[in-house]
Amino acid sequence: MENVVWNTLFLLGEKAPPGPMDNLTQMLLLIAPIGFLFYFLLIRPQRREQAQRQAMLDAVKKNDRVLTAGGIYGVVTNVHKEANEITIKVDEATNTKLRLTLGSIARVLSSDSSQENK
Repeated sequence: MENVVWNTLFLLGEKAPPGPMDNLTQMLLLIAPIGFLFYFLLIRPQRREQAQRQAMLDAVKKNDRVLTAGGIYGVVTNVHKEANEITIKVDEATNTKLRLTLGSIARVLSSDSSQENK
């Protein structure tokens, strides 16, 4: 009896009830744009920022003025990239030096050699 009803509705032009594939297609049509937005608004800018930071850390050299993640200003005196270590001088009067990991550098402010050329 039920089969006859569905056949009659189909012949009259009525749409059959949605099947599991129709629901899956609708769900994918909703999730795909959200995935693209998530990638372009969150993942891609984060990767670009990480690449810029890595380029900055790779370019650190002796006599660069740096700011550490802890807020300490200093001048780079030694860089050991293979050991992931950097030494900075924080006080000229007492010749105080700190050994830090390369990742603890927040910003490179400038280098002394570029200031002397001005």
